Amino acid sequence: MELRDYIRGLRRHWLAIVLITAVGLATGYVWTLLQTPVYEGSASGLLKTTWAASDEESPIASTEDSAARAKVPTFLDLAQSELVAQGAIDELGLSTTPAAVINRITVTNPPGTSILKVDAHAATPEEASALASAWIDSLAVGADKVLGDGTDGSSLVTVVAYDAAGKPTSPIFPDVNTAILVGGVLGLGFGIAFALVRTVSDRRIRLRDDIEARIGVPVVGTIPVAPGLGRDERIVTRAEPTAKGNQFAVSEAFRSLRTNLQFMDVDNPPRTIVVTSPLPGDGKSMVAANIAVALAESGRPVVLVDGDLRRSTVAKTFGLPGGAGLTDVLAGRANLIDVMQRTLVSEHLFVLTAGSVPPNPSEVLGSAKMRAVLSDLSEHAMVVVDAPPLLPVTDSAVLAHQADGAILVVGLGKTTYDLVIKAQDALAKASGRLLGIVLNRAPLKGAEASPYYDYRGGYHASTSDSSESEKAEAPADADSAPSTPPATVSQDFESFVAGIDGAVQDERRSRAGRS
Repeated sequence: MELRDYIRGLRRHWLAIVLITAVGLATGYVWTLLQTPVYEGSASGLLKTTWAASDEESPIASTEDSAARAKVPTFLDLAQSELVAQGAIDELGLSTTPAAVINRITVTNPPGTSILKVDAHAATPEEASALASAWIDSLAVGADKVLGDGTDGSSLVTVVAYDAAGKPTSPIFPDVNTAILVGGVLGLGFGIAFALVRTVSDRRIRLRDDIEARIGVPVVGTIPVAPGLGRDERIVTRAEPTAKGNQFAVSEAFRSLRTNLQFMDVDNPPRTIVVTSPLPGDGKSMVAANIAVALAESGRPVVLVDGDLRRSTVAKTFGLPGGAGLTDVLAGRANLIDVMQRTLVSEHLFVLTAGSVPPNPSEVLGSAKMRAVLSDLSEHAMVVVDAPPLLPVTDSAVLAHQADGAILVVGLGKTTYDLVIKAQDALAKASGRLLGIVLNRAPLKGAEASPYYDYRGGYHASTSDSSESEKAEAPADADSAPSTPPATVSQDFESFVAGIDGAVQDERRSRAGRS
């Protein structure tokens, strides 16, 4: 993967990054709510000799007392002793141990002074302030016991409180701003890591260049997302660049696909094309129907054969009766002239529906009768076969072996490379030819956008004055079209269909004679 692939991954998963970052911010804030607040109260004491402390005329001069300064290290150690801690506990009436109280006390000495500063931590402002003041008092009593004879004022150096402890207004722990900032940074880091891991492990097809490089099969078409298309509506109406929505982008994509198919092999262009997909849901039936429509718009006769005998959809797509069809012709219960139907979309497009559902679709599609029908149809028309998915059943591989090639429809952002490779292997084992891959549901914006999304702005002026030949290819409007399709095919096609039916009958008699 290159740097641009990671950048695309971050853009693709930007919502996950934002959500995980928000979760980190919220977690940091909730963590502060769950913590017990800690307040810090402070008190200061001044070391003095007892004679200087009793001299009321020179209290300031006592700060320069060299004897008091010499005792600063001693008082620092004494301030962290259990003796002083027990004195503070007794004064405040606390139910705790000296060791626990010592952990809540910090005693420091500003450099160059004989001052001791006591910082006390507690759960409330009152407790913190009282503990700091009590510690100074207990330190003075402890000095008399350690440095004197135990009586008040017996120590040569004592500590005098000169800065009363004030009540703290806000806790020092937890720091809400810091907690939220740390939570947000961690959430952002986890979000980016999640996006990169998903990008590296993502096996779904995202870009045209990637699939051509990894699979080695050309992409013959890229179909943009069409919100208006679904199970009920699968035919893309022909639209001009001024059309609203994505209709022009989709219809132009199918025209481009039609051109690629026509010029795929100039000396021996494919006449029978099987349209399939690795798994259901990739849009192969929609692509097959619209490929047939696009080919018919060029003026050539096209036959769309519903080869999906398990879940046939062609009749429903074109609004045609789904009674007798392909299986009835192969079984000898009907003639092609009786089951071939013309659509309202184009006068050059004919549809051969699936017909009755057989118990053995693979055997029916792989029969010599099916080969003869496809071969004779291809002599007079372009044949597009809507086939089942490749991986669940073998029907498509059988049809691809009888056709000139197959088109594999994959859902962009849905189908994985592994599925495409398996589908390619299935075609290769059946000696089928993979003509190319069609990427379906390509986005219209972003780094993975379809190349047709900007046609409306760039080609509006040049296409507004369409040629007469282009207008002639456009299908009739729904308002001017007949409400029901004709019962039979046109006369120029009737003889062609009759010839095909005769070829099938000859094949049947030939096989009967050999048996």
